[in-house]
Amino acid sequence: MKKSREEGAALEVLFAARRIADHARGEGAFYEGRPLRATCEHLGAVLADSVLQAGLNYATVVRPRVQAILRTYPDLKSVSSLISLIRAGEIGSFLNWRHHEKVNRFEALVSFLEAGGIEDVNDLRRGLMAEQFCESIQSVNGIGPKTVDYMACLVGIDSIAVDRHVRTFAKVAGVKNDDYYFLRKTFCCAADLLALPRREFDAWLWRRASVPTQTQLSLGI
Repeated sequence: MKKSREEGAALEVLFAARRIADHARGEGAFYEGRPLRATCEHLGAVLADSVLQAGLNYATVVRPRVQAILRTYPDLKSVSSLISLIRAGEIGSFLNWRHHEKVNRFEALVSFLEAGGIEDVNDLRRGLMAEQFCESIQSVNGIGPKTVDYMACLVGIDSIAVDRHVRTFAKVAGVKNDDYYFLRKTFCCAADLLALPRREFDAWLWRRASVPTQTQLSLGI
């Protein structure tokens, strides 16, 4: 019975993925063989992007702040340097953000990484490739599966973050199951069917939904 349920779930993912892939193909999704989405090696920028992006306009609010971090704080790319900034009470200035919620979330995320022995982007990348780490990091208030997958994409891991653009695309393609993990599996499978790297498919979905403000991909992360 268990095997039958698992097979049924796998078939549901495959059928939905074919719907997604067919719709994406019809919308012009293709891969030129060169990466469109660069990888960021600046930990401070990665964490800032990950914390700020939820609920905010990327082009007008998040992107300028992340670019300013890359430009103004080029050396703050390790957990040790960010801990020093926290102790100095400078995270609000670092993020250019006053509201305590995202500032506190950033500080809690840095503290979590410090406790887990994460020092730089290479360490974070290795962590995000482990299921246990991906579950544990969600103990930080405000960090959910979407933020984890978004962060994974930033550091170069082939993943898809299920945001409102992905959910809208799924509905238009006729996929009714809106469970986060089901949609992630479905879109990852669809990318495979399209012979697209998953993070490039994620970038294409974002770019398609964000035209004419195609700014995230030119950020350099």
